[in-house]
Formats: sequence, structure tokens, C-alpha cells
Amino acid sequence: MRAAVWHGRHDIRVDTVPLPPPPQEGWVQIRVHWCGICGSDLHEYLAGPVFIPVGTPHPLTGIEGQCILGHEFCGEIAALGPGVEGFAVGQRVAADACQHCGRCYYCTHGMYNICEQLAFTGLMNNGAFAELVNVPADLLYKLPDDFPAEAGALIEPLAVGMHAVKKAGSLLGQSVVVVGAGTIGLCTIACARAAGAAQVIALEMSGARKARALAVGASHVFDPSSCDALAEVRRVTAGLGADVSFECIGHRDTAKLAIDAIRKAGTCVLVGVFEEPSSFNFFNLVSTEKRVVGSLAYNGEFADVIAFIADGRIDVAPFITGRIALEDIVAGGFERLARDKENNVKIIVTPAAAAVA
Repeated sequence: MRAAVWHGRHDIRVDTVPLPPPPQEGWVQIRVHWCGICGSDLHEYLAGPVFIPVGTPHPLTGIEGQCILGHEFCGEIAALGPGVEGFAVGQRVAADACQHCGRCYYCTHGMYNICEQLAFTGLMNNGAFAELVNVPADLLYKLPDDFPAEAGALIEPLAVGMHAVKKAGSLLGQSVVVVGAGTIGLCTIACARAAGAAQVIALEMSGARKARALAVGASHVFDPSSCDALAEVRRVTAGLGADVSFECIGHRDTAKLAIDAIRKAGTCVLVGVFEEPSSFNFFNLVSTEKRVVGSLAYNGEFADVIAFIADGRIDVAPFITGRIALEDIVAGGFERLARDKENNVKIIVTPAAAAVA
């Protein structure tokens, strides 16, 4: 079959690779319909290896080095492994990417997203930029009969936003700030709105992303490079600051901005992937009783996202900025994103070239 294989930095190739073996006990084989290019995939292309294990095999999957990328995907079941019940060949499904051991403290206490041996599909095990992919059956979610096929590739990033929203507690009637309107920021805006936030304030500098933030549900968009963003947040929140903020960039300055944007006793959820340490005066938390919470990936939120897309509370159309065939994934996907991230949110990829012809 054809698959997009990571060989190294700036070296992703669409290769002919062996078909995956028949699924093992408790696993299924999925024929991929659509798979989105994630920011983590782009990081592997531009600066990898970041998450892909090189030098030492991953303890859960045994993968080392070359890996088929892709984890934001949907498709139909092509084969069932021994012992799999509740699913049938031909069913349309989406798959959670958090492959986990099921035995460690975190798995046995309902926190599989922070498993001691966590392995993301498409990074620490072969993924879905391919015609077929094998995944554990306990990661599958059935899609409704009338569920839009392309929307299936948006479930995974939206689940990241939904998990962050749930970590914050009830947003019903709350004022929310989202720092950064990249893909995850936009997903968080949409999920916060779907969860009942009274207003969602986006802080973003990119002109194209400002417009997209409004399209997915932001009430206000303020540009920290051209205004006093904190003053604007206070202005639209009765002088207090927001009840909740979400940091979706992963930078020490924007983390401080997200904390400063909330009222006393408010909650800040850190969602971005931070690449460097920072200095912070923790007395700013002590003196205000603000709460800072980390949020990684998702923990069952696929079900919420599928329901919200199905009933119309989340519209995926504003997120999709490109549809390409697998054979075009480097030039039309990775290179396009590297050159113009501002105007692209989610480029989705299909192994079926006829789907984009």
C-alpha cells in the first residue's frame, strides 16, 4: 500500500510499504477515509524527531525511527481481530490516538491520556496517512449514519479542545479568553461555545486567524500587538477579567498573558506545547487564588465531539482549508503549511485520489 513515512527532518516520503498484518487480538484494521495534518506532524517534518522514538524502541509499541504519520482520522472497519465485539466490518469509525498500557496507575484510575507508556498513533506507532491502519478496538468510536465523512478527521483536534474545556469545569454563562487562534485555539473556541460559555474572547495577532476565530464562535477578537489586550478583556468583563482562560500557543509570554487575563479565583488551562522553561512569580497565584491546570490530549471526549457535530453545535466547515490526495501530502500539505500557516487551519488527506479529483 502507499503511505507517508517519516524518514527524518524534511524527509517525509510517500512510499510503497507492506500491508499491515491482520489485526491482533483486541485490535481492528481500518480503511482510512480522511486524515488531518496535525501541528505535531508538521513539527516532525520541520524539526523532528520530536515525539518519534529514535535510538530506543518505544516501550509499548516497539517502534523506532521510520514511522507512518497520521492520527486525526476516520474510516471504515476492514477487519476485526480475535475477541473484538460490538463492531462490524464496514462500520464507519473514528479512533482516539492515545494507545496506552491499561496497567499503570493512570490507566487503572481513568487517566489513560497520561499513561506511563503513552504512545500516540502516527508518532509512536504506525498511523493513518496510509490506506490501512491497525489500532486497538477500545479506542474506536462509531460514527452516526449521516455523519459527514470529512468531519471525522476533525474529531481528534476538537477532542483536545473539549478536554481542555472539561478540565475548566462548567462554562455555562462564563466569560472565556482563548489565547491563540491556531488549530487548537479555534477548536477550543468552538468547544467553549458549544459548552455554553456566554462570551469567548480570542487574543490573536494574525489577520486570517482573527476572522476564523469569529467564524467558529468568538464574541470578540483582540490583537495584543495593536491594543492593550488585558484592558480590553477587563472592559468586556465588567472590569474583573475572564472567568476562565485557555493558553493554546505554548510560550512563556502567552502563558503569563492567559493567567493575567482571568479574574481573581479564576481558572487558567494550559493547552499549548511548551518548548522552553520560564520564570514566574507564583505569589501571583497565591495572592489571587487563581487556579492553573494542565490539559493533555483527551480522555473520552471523542463521544462529546461526535455528538456536538451531529447535532449542529459544532460546525467543522470553517476548519477545513484544504483537501488533498495522499500522493500530494508533502508539497500540498507539509510544505503548504510551512509556508503559510496563517491562512491554513486543517488540511485533510485521503488515500483515495478520486475523492479530491
